[in-house]
Amino acid sequence: MSRAPQASALYDIPGPHARRRHLLYGVLSTVVILGIAAWILYLLLDTDQFTAVKWRPFLYEGIQELLLEGLGNTLKAFALAAVFSLALGAVLATGRLSDHRPVRWVATLLVEFFRAMPVLVMIFFIFVALKVQPLPALVAGLTLYNGSVLAEVFRTGVHAVPRGQGEAAYALGMRKTQVMTWVLVPQAVRAMLPAIISQLVVALKDTSLGYLITYEEFLHAGKLIASDLDYDLPFIPVVLVISPIYIGMCMLLSWFATWVARRERRDPRTKGVDVAPAAPVITLPGRE
Repeated sequence: MSRAPQASALYDIPGPHARRRHLLYGVLSTVVILGIAAWILYLLLDTDQFTAVKWRPFLYEGIQELLLEGLGNTLKAFALAAVFSLALGAVLATGRLSDHRPVRWVATLLVEFFRAMPVLVMIFFIFVALKVQPLPALVAGLTLYNGSVLAEVFRTGVHAVPRGQGEAAYALGMRKTQVMTWVLVPQAVRAMLPAIISQLVVALKDTSLGYLITYEEFLHAGKLIASDLDYDLPFIPVVLVISPIYIGMCMLLSWFATWVARRERRDPRTKGVDVAPAAPVITLPGRE
């Protein structure tokens, strides 16, 4: 038996006319989406994108090893960039939250500069001007950009914690380092986690910029296959193979964030402690 919808402060129960209107909108949207999908499929078939010669390269062991090597290089660059970005973001966020004005000014200048600088420009500058190898240049560019963005995420997350939490900790005699480590940051992590994962997804996708500086990552391997004249330039098949893998890796990151959040909610250290009921007050004679 289906449960009847209930009204709330943000949602009114739709009436008969509204339900028919919503059904019509749903049907029209489905028809439009199916029409677009059919049109795209027709274009792919009309341009012979599903012919055997275009998909044959993926059956060869050498092509499979090339793709696997490119995927491994992408994951290596992402892992390094993610770790260094989180570390740099924590350092810059600490500087922005510092009580010392010069430290705060320097951290703010670095954050605003690297956030405003296009990541591709930084990667090219490190690779060409500083003559750094492709992998360190790619990781450094991703670290500077994503680390500066994560610094703002960390700072905003700490400020999102109710002010009374920090004041209560200071009232207990805790120093600022202890307040940040044991009170503010653990609570801020819950609010920051979605934004952190979103920025890591950006870092994962930006590893594809490595092919512009000859780093042999996943997209670079796909480009080599797509430009092969022997297989009739299988560009669309390469896209259809590589895109789901990128999407799958991003979905794995999102799943990992959900798993961490669910595990944190089950952690006994984050659950409330049962408080014993108050005992009856005994008044002294003459104090009534």
